[in-house]
Order: sequence, then structure tokens, then C-alpha cells
Amino acid sequence: MSWGTELWDQFDNLEKHTQWGIDVLEKYIKFVKERTEIELSYAKQLRNLSKKYQPKKNSKEEEEYKYTSCKAFLSTLNEMNDYAGQHEVISENMTSQITVDLARFVQELKQERKSNFHDGRKAQQHMETCWKHLESSKRRFERDCKEADRAQQYFEKMDADINVTKADVEKARQQAQIRHQMAEDSKADYSSSLQKFNQEQHEYYHTHIPSIFQKIQEMEERRIVRIGESMKTYAEVDRQVIPIIGKCLDGIVKAAEAINQKSDSQLVIEAYKSGFEPPGDIEFEDYTQPMKRTVSDNSLSNSRGDGKPELKFGGKSKGKLWPFIKKNKGATPEDFSNLPPEQRRKKLQQKVDELNKEIQKEMDQRDAITKMKDVYLKNPQMGDPASLDHKLTEVSQNIEKLRLEAQKFEAWLAEVEGRLPARGEQARRQSGMYDGQGAPTANSCAQDRESSPDGSYTEERSQENEVKVLATDFDDEFDDEEPLPAIGTCKALYTFEGQNEGTISVMEGEILYVIEEDKGDGWTRIRRNEDEEGYVPTSYVEVYLDKNAKGAKTYI
Repeated sequence: MSWGTELWDQFDNLEKHTQWGIDVLEKYIKFVKERTEIELSYAKQLRNLSKKYQPKKNSKEEEEYKYTSCKAFLSTLNEMNDYAGQHEVISENMTSQITVDLARFVQELKQERKSNFHDGRKAQQHMETCWKHLESSKRRFERDCKEADRAQQYFEKMDADINVTKADVEKARQQAQIRHQMAEDSKADYSSSLQKFNQEQHEYYHTHIPSIFQKIQEMEERRIVRIGESMKTYAEVDRQVIPIIGKCLDGIVKAAEAINQKSDSQLVIEAYKSGFEPPGDIEFEDYTQPMKRTVSDNSLSNSRGDGKPELKFGGKSKGKLWPFIKKNKGATPEDFSNLPPEQRRKKLQQKVDELNKEIQKEMDQRDAITKMKDVYLKNPQMGDPASLDHKLTEVSQNIEKLRLEAQKFEAWLAEVEGRLPARGEQARRQSGMYDGQGAPTANSCAQDRESSPDGSYTEERSQENEVKVLATDFDDEFDDEEPLPAIGTCKALYTFEGQNEGTISVMEGEILYVIEEDKGDGWTRIRRNEDEEGYVPTSYVEVYLDKNAKGAKTYI
């Protein structure tokens, strides 16, 4: 089966067929290319989806991922990110192993096809030239034969005519001989041309064309084999990533199986446990007797030191009735005194750990600068040691600041840990306060104090600690406190990003209300509106206090 023998006369059709084969190959290349684009787009969308639902750093959402269900979801997001990576691998492999190779192969195929058909046309043109030469020799031979016949007939006519001179007859005879010789020469030329043409034609149809068509056939068969191999590669590229995709899916299943509802429930307890014991029963108070009423030890308030209760209605109770108190909408105090003891302890411990990490970081930086300074001292050409003194002083000051800050929080932490009952100890607590008729202990004294954001402590007024609250007046007694009045205004000198709890963000040039002066800790309490207030560094604002306010001063 050879195109050279079977299709010797189908030059034009073979040219069309091979062009169609190249078009099919280019179509397949385009198909694979679009598949790679789809894979890349799908991988990008999967990555964006995974990134969209990733927890934001330093946010409340990040804290939620301590629960096993949220951890499983995070694992799912990470596995989907790896899953997307496998689709990128598919795209890359299809591009490198199929698209690029086939594109190069198509270019080679086009050049080879062009060369083969060029040789075929050249052979055709040669045959046409030989045919034209043969036809020319044939027509010349035919013409010379006719001329020789006419000359012979003219000679015979002249020779038969008795009226013609002998000279004219001789002339006619010579002319006939000349014409006859020309016909013989044309015959010989025609015979030679015919023989040559037949030889060329035989070589054309039995040598040149079969050779050229055989090359074209081999070229076309290579194209067919190559497209088949590319289709196998197409399938193999997909098959190669199936095990890894399976591992990604197995990781999601494993993460789902690791979800522990009991563990999550325990984490909820740890997150929101106040550390208080539930309030005791409230004793019945008999109002039918118009006599002095005493407050029972199990009521919601503590007794006065002199044993004389004081009824106070309509006032704001300061007793720490955590189950009932509404959260203050104002800024969170620096010492987290607005939180229940257990939660406050956790926050303070977290703050101490953060400060210790920052101290360690600064100390590492100081050590690095010190080492660099020693290198400069030994090798002055590398740098000036004095240039590092300012940076070293700045780092040392930062370390001292952080240590003072850590000591402040450690003191608050020590107070809270001294106030909380030991683990496993069944300490009796009523309404968030210790019960007891005797003299107050150190723990109870600490319990009766509240921490302000600047680290100072103020003893609660005894009459507010001893308020008797009726059960029917809970809604009135524990409403949010009235907002502090503004004592002046301030202008933000710089932009401050309030990322820590209790602080507030301000923009440079912003005008706000001052509700609490700097008490020496470097922080001023300000308000933007009724629901937005907090602390900003005093050095970041220019304060204008009301002249009528007590102790009015301006801090810059």
C-alpha cells in the first residue's frame, strides 16, 4: 500500500488532504490550550475562594479557629489550596508536554510538506517542458514532411513538363532533395525527443512521483501517530495528579473525623467561664412588720461593717453581679477590670506573654546591634561604630518600656490570681462577692477594689457595696451607666491605629471630645460619638480642656 503507486495521479487531492491533516492537528492544539486556560482559571478561583475564607490575622475570627470544627474547616481550605495547585500542575504539564511540542511539530510538518510538494511541482514542470519539446519536434517533423512532399511533387511536375528548361528542372530537383533531407533530420529529432520523453515519463511515474508521495505518506502517518501519542499524554497528565488529589480529599476527611464536639464544648467553658459561683437563695423579707429590716447574708448585697443596712432604691449598684450586669459600651479598661475574674486572668496572662515576646525580640535586636558594633570596632573600614549608638539606645529604651509595661500587667495578674479561688477549692461566693461575717481578708479586700485603666485602684464606696437590690428592680438597677461628660476637646496631631482592645483609631486633624485626662500613664480617654470612645496616646493629640473643668491643663 503506497500512495506513490496507488495515487500517482492524485497530486492535487493529496495536497488538500495533507493541509486538512495539519488543520486537524492545529485544532487539537487549540483545544488543549483552552483546556490549560480553564485549569488555570479554575485553580485561581479555588485559591481565591480558599483565601477569602481564611481567618484574618490578629482578629476575633482567628481566635475562633481553636475549635475543632473550625480547625477542620481551616484544613479544608488548606487542602483546597493544594487541590488548586494540582490543577495548575495539569495546566503546566499539558502546556509543556503537548501544546509546545505539537506547535513545534506542526511547524516542522509544514516545512516538510512544503518541500515535498515543491519537489512534486518541479517534477511536473519538467514533464511539461519535455512534453512541449516533444510536441514541438513532432510538429516540425510533420511540417518538414509536408514540405518535402510538396517539393517532390513540384519536381516531378517540372520534370514531366517538356516546356521547362533543364535548369529549372535541376533546381526543382535540388529543392526536393533539400526538403527531403530536412524531413529526415526532423524525423531523427522527433524520434530522439520521443525516446527522451518516454524515458523521463517513466522515471516520473515510476521513480520521482512514488518517492515524493512516499515521503508525503510517511509525513502524514507521523502526524497521525503524534496526535495519538498526544491524546495518551493528555490522559496521563490527568492521571498523574489523581493520587495527590486523593490525598487532598483524604486530608479533608481526616480533618472532619478529628472534630470533637466534647472538646469544643470544653473550649466554650474555658472561653466564657467567669470564675464565680452562682448566687445563693434570696431570703424572704417581711414588709408587713414596720420595723428595721436587715439584709440577710444570702441577699444580693453585702452587709455594712456596723451591721446597719441602708436601703437605696433607684441607684446604680456596683456589686459585681456578673450574670446580670450588661456590658459597658465604653472603652475596655487597660487592666480588663470590666471582665469576670477568670476571663480577666486569661486576658492579662495573654498580654504578659505578648509583652515578654516583644521584650525577647528587642533583646535579640540589641544583641545583634552589639555584635555589629563589635565588628565595626575590629574592622573600622566596614562601618562607624558610633552610628549604632543611637539605635542601641533606642532599643534599650524600648526594652525598659516593655519591662515596665510587663511589670504593670504582672502586678494586675498577681492580684487577680490572689483573688481567684484555688482550682478544686469550693469557695462560696454570692453574687460575685465573698460571703463572710468576719474581718475581710487580703483576697476580699482585693475583691472590693476595681482597677482603673491607668493601673490605679479605688475603693468602692461601702454604701454602694451594701445596696439592697430587689429582684423586681433588676432591669432598672443594672442598666448601662451614663456616659462620662466631656471635659474638653482635642485635635489629633497624628494618625493612630487603635488595634488593641480599649483603644480607638483617630485620623490626623480629627476633632474629638476628651472625657478623661492623662493620669500619668501616657493615655487620654476620648470620645467620637455616643458609641465610640477609647484611649489614645497623649502625645498623639493636642488637648484643650474646658477652663471651668477642675485642674484644667493642656497637654501637647
